[in-house]
Amino acid sequence: MGGTRRRGTCRGTSVLLFLAHVVTALEVPLHLPQPPTITHQSPKNYIIDPRENILIRCEAKGKPHPRFSWTRNGTHFDVEKDSKVTMRPNSGTLVIDISGEKAEAYEGVYQCVATNEHGTAISNNIVVRQSRSPLWSKERNEPVIVQEGVSLVLQCRPPAGLPPPIIFWMANNFQRLQQDERVSQALNGDLYFSNVKVQDTRNDYICYARFPHTQTIQQKQPITVKVLTMDAINETMAAFLNDTDFFGDSPAGERRPSFLVPPGASSSKMVLRGDVLELECIAEGLPTPGITWRKEDGDLDSSRTSFINFHKTLRIASVTEADAGGYRCTASNHLGSVHHVITVTVKAAPYWVKAPKNLVVSPNGSGFITCQATGDPKPDVTWLMNGIPIENAPADSSRKVEGDSLSFTDVQTGSSAVYQCNASNQYGYLLANAFVNVLAEPPQILTEPNKVYQVINNSPAFLDCDSFGSPIPKITWQVFKDGQTSVLGGEHYKLHENGTLEIHTALKSNSGRYTCMAINTLGNRVNHVYLEVKEPTRVLMQPEYKVLHRHNVVFECRVNHDPTLVPVMTWLKDNEDLPDDERLIVGADSLTIKDVAEHDEGTYTCIMNTTLDQDSASARLTVVGTRVPNLPVSPEQPDPPKDLELTDQKERSVQLTWIPGDDHNSPIRHFHIQYEDALHHPGVWKNLTTVPGTSTTSHLKLSPYVHYTFRVLAVNEVGFSQPSAPSQQYITKPAAPDENPSEVEGAGSEHNNLVISWKPLTSLQSNGPGLQYKVSWRQKDFDEKWSSVTVANVSKFVVLGTPTFSPYEVKVQALNDLGNAPEPQVVIGYSGEDLPTEAPTGVKALVRSNTLAEVHWEPIPPQTVRGRLKAYNVYYWKERSLRDHQAKHEEQRVLTFDQSRTHGKLPGLEPFSRYAFNVRVVNGKGEGPASPNQHFETPEGVPGIPAFLEVIKPTLDSLTLEWGPPSERNGILTGYTLKYQTLNSTELGQLEEMPLQVNQTTVTLFNLKYSTRYKFYLSAKTAKGDGPAITREAVTIMDEVRPFVPAFGNVTSSVREDGAVVSWEYWGPDKNLYVEYILENSQEDWRRESVNSSQSYLIKGLKPGMTYRVRVVAKDQSDAVVHSTEELLVTVPAMASRQVDIATQGWFIGLMCAIALLILVLLIVCFIKRNKGGKYPVKEKEDAHADPEIQPMKDDDGTFGEYSDTEDHKPLKGSRSPSNGTVKKDESDDSLVDYGDGEDRQFNEDGSFIGQYSGRKERDTAEGNESSEAPSPINAMNSFV
Repeated sequence: MGGTRRRGTCRGTSVLLFLAHVVTALEVPLHLPQPPTITHQSPKNYIIDPRENILIRCEAKGKPHPRFSWTRNGTHFDVEKDSKVTMRPNSGTLVIDISGEKAEAYEGVYQCVATNEHGTAISNNIVVRQSRSPLWSKERNEPVIVQEGVSLVLQCRPPAGLPPPIIFWMANNFQRLQQDERVSQALNGDLYFSNVKVQDTRNDYICYARFPHTQTIQQKQPITVKVLTMDAINETMAAFLNDTDFFGDSPAGERRPSFLVPPGASSSKMVLRGDVLELECIAEGLPTPGITWRKEDGDLDSSRTSFINFHKTLRIASVTEADAGGYRCTASNHLGSVHHVITVTVKAAPYWVKAPKNLVVSPNGSGFITCQATGDPKPDVTWLMNGIPIENAPADSSRKVEGDSLSFTDVQTGSSAVYQCNASNQYGYLLANAFVNVLAEPPQILTEPNKVYQVINNSPAFLDCDSFGSPIPKITWQVFKDGQTSVLGGEHYKLHENGTLEIHTALKSNSGRYTCMAINTLGNRVNHVYLEVKEPTRVLMQPEYKVLHRHNVVFECRVNHDPTLVPVMTWLKDNEDLPDDERLIVGADSLTIKDVAEHDEGTYTCIMNTTLDQDSASARLTVVGTRVPNLPVSPEQPDPPKDLELTDQKERSVQLTWIPGDDHNSPIRHFHIQYEDALHHPGVWKNLTTVPGTSTTSHLKLSPYVHYTFRVLAVNEVGFSQPSAPSQQYITKPAAPDENPSEVEGAGSEHNNLVISWKPLTSLQSNGPGLQYKVSWRQKDFDEKWSSVTVANVSKFVVLGTPTFSPYEVKVQALNDLGNAPEPQVVIGYSGEDLPTEAPTGVKALVRSNTLAEVHWEPIPPQTVRGRLKAYNVYYWKERSLRDHQAKHEEQRVLTFDQSRTHGKLPGLEPFSRYAFNVRVVNGKGEGPASPNQHFETPEGVPGIPAFLEVIKPTLDSLTLEWGPPSERNGILTGYTLKYQTLNSTELGQLEEMPLQVNQTTVTLFNLKYSTRYKFYLSAKTAKGDGPAITREAVTIMDEVRPFVPAFGNVTSSVREDGAVVSWEYWGPDKNLYVEYILENSQEDWRRESVNSSQSYLIKGLKPGMTYRVRVVAKDQSDAVVHSTEELLVTVPAMASRQVDIATQGWFIGLMCAIALLILVLLIVCFIKRNKGGKYPVKEKEDAHADPEIQPMKDDDGTFGEYSDTEDHKPLKGSRSPSNGTVKKDESDDSLVDYGDGEDRQFNEDGSFIGQYSGRKERDTAEGNESSEAPSPINAMNSFV
């Protein structure tokens, strides 16, 4: 079956098991006497869940079985005195019951001690801290109103938790916000918009913080973002700014990229070896910039490098020292690019080069334990014996400390012990136990006898011979085959240090019985094992399927395998177990799916397993169907708890109970208990603890000297409830501090001082009034007595008069009016650095090429550094060119090399030049003196391009060339090389070559072809060869040789209603002129329009709102472009309104003419009747039914006034009349509607209403259905005013 196939054997597994066996420390059988060995322990940084009991693991083995004890914060921890703490039987594991207690009371640094009569082993320092998931601080998020196209940053600023929370952005519907190259989340959780669009407007940008240790999620208040176009902004702000434009007439236009994160052109970052390095570059711009990355001094390791967050983040896994250097990120769009260089420094916590291993020696024997560790900075290595510094341990003449090794000679029975190696620097430490066990034992073979090993053909085989003895036994192997026994050896076999025999490629012929023999001075032992080589397993499978609904499908899985192995078939769907569905039937070698449904679509995998190997194949099932989306259901948040009550009140604890609110059919998961300290931080609520949703009570551990008030919040799958009403206040009494300041450091700011700094205790940690700090110090390995001073309200103290860069022991202890905190830990610090006193010696330079030199120097003595050696700076500069004897000093350049380097390369040098350089030492204070200036000279190189090449004095059959020597000669010029060839639209002619003298600057070429274009290549040369060539083209016709005379003059453009006008000046001889234009950013061909000999042209048919690239070109008779103007960008404005100018429409003009003609006929009829003395019906009706609103106007002059269109009554642009066709009187004092009872009427020139001729019946009908009435022509005209 086709699709994807995966094959594998147990070869990889066996190799891994074998390697694990090889690197394991020497194992002594447990029935023999031996010192303790730590087998399991909790991690160094152990974060606990405050809702669960604390489990601190410590397991050890030894003979006799070890006894266990613990230290906490450097002092003995008496487990029996604390009823909440128990130690498991025959184990050192601590179980701390925190029910009714605060987990933070058991935070601290723990160390396990395992002891028996042969020695003492110790664990790592286990730092126990409880996880914390604080609530978001209260804040009110004002709506963010931004202009379309600008950049935007929505800050998250989550609360600091332990461990740090995972940040993500969602909307109210619990759907993640869509992110892309334009909108993305930064590493700090903020949401960045490179440019905003109108569709970014929404009121539910919500930042969520998920605390992984407690599995709690908290959310920030929603942020509202409104993105407005320029018209919307101006209309919105006009009411507040007296109708003035707020942002101008144009929106935020296209612009070059600029970086939002990180700022500036460069930055730096430090990362530890082995960690994950994440570098981030986020840019803004329009269009959205793209991000690219490169390493300035090398290539990125593709196996460890990945790009995430739409290429804005560069991630390098398992960082090594080779990853140090500069990383350049480039943001670019079609308007330009911007760069930022991040300089990465790689430091390293200690790591093993060779970890110490257990040593088993026989009496009067010898051996050694090696502890090799490295790091950056280089770690300090100290030795301990049975948990105490080796210098304080009992003297032993058989033991000798030799740097990173312990050597033992002529050891005696009873000198067994456990030795600890500790390697530490400022970034961490390593602690390893290795015992010395003095034994005299004959060989023992620990591998079970007659063991059978089975492997697949053509895979490696490993046959074990695990043994023990003292002295260590020697292992040999033999094979019994065809009735004969032979000793194994040769390149087909390999005997490992632990006795394992490796057969590189096991074949069928290697099957048989193998014997291992272990021999030492006290005896020997043998053991037999057997090897069986099997055939591999292979699966055949069918190709992928496309199946309609309600049909059946069968996947076949047939296998070939070794007949002695039994395969087991397993089916997976999308790499998971098959769903529990009776329609899926698994046969002996097939899978049948009956009545296929849409959810059956996916990848099906058949896996055939044997005890030795496996094979698999996959096939894709595609189902033709229509998906119906699931409709989301939104539950509700719970109601707040109520009726809070405090009981069982003690000095440092209290019992809090409450009644839960309604959970709204979504079970409550947790209750969060918060407190307010009215004494120190009134009005600020902080998280105290979290309890399960089934609890309604909690025993709270309290701190001294606090005025507590409590409240409770409920949490279900939707979110948090509102806080409960506060409880009554509870006040605790003051006490002495329970802890000392953290983050104690000692570092000098000047060469003769030591600055001791620390993180002060909070008011909650002070436990009482009068908080002070006792600062103590002494010079390490020099002073015995401590110097101390007591200070208050500060976080640092400066010790003056210290020697330069000397180690000091410092400690800071807290105290208040009621007593002192426990004895603090001692921290090692260093006094200040001073400038180095000496320059490097042995400075010399090796010239590698005409542009590269290599500088060498000797390492500086450590005592002259007077600080931490950080780097070597090489200063170098060009003194003069070897062609000129006059000195020409250039600005110094400097390159910095790592402190471990003793040489460096100087790139980018100029050939044939004399350079000077010196080397200086750099420490944390600065640079030391410079070494004496040294010099070196770079050899000649090829010259640069000639300064110019011009064609002068052209004739019908000759051309004269004139040129200037290159500005970069890079040596001594020896001449020039001129090459030329004919050039036409179809092919190139034969290339001719002419050598020229060094002092020659002109040459005339005769006997050239008439009316022919030539291309010339001129290059200068030195002894190293020809340099790059400069090229020119010319024609053997007087009028056509114009390489340096512009054919086009000033080119301008303007935009009219019917197109764009392009104007130009042209002096060239070619009269075939064309205007070419194309849409900006289009990949289509240029559109061309011939303009002949005109000086301007109107381009018609351009699309409104689009930008075009326009140019004018001149072509010769072969249709080749000989001259062209620079491209112009012409933007055709969009139409100001989508409404059509009705006054220019033909149908409207015709309608107006018809109405005018009708009015003229009526006027003639009225005039005739008036002359006869009669009244027309309209006049009679007006007299009979006088309108009281019209009457006053008639009284004024007996006629209707003309329509007023003065500025005071002109309606606002874009305004609309009410839906019933009326206009309020205060909006227009002379509105025509006022004269028509709220109806749209037409009128004649003498003031009578034309509407009377339609009859009353028609008017009544119109009044009953105004929405369907066609607008009159006059109203239609008014709507366009």
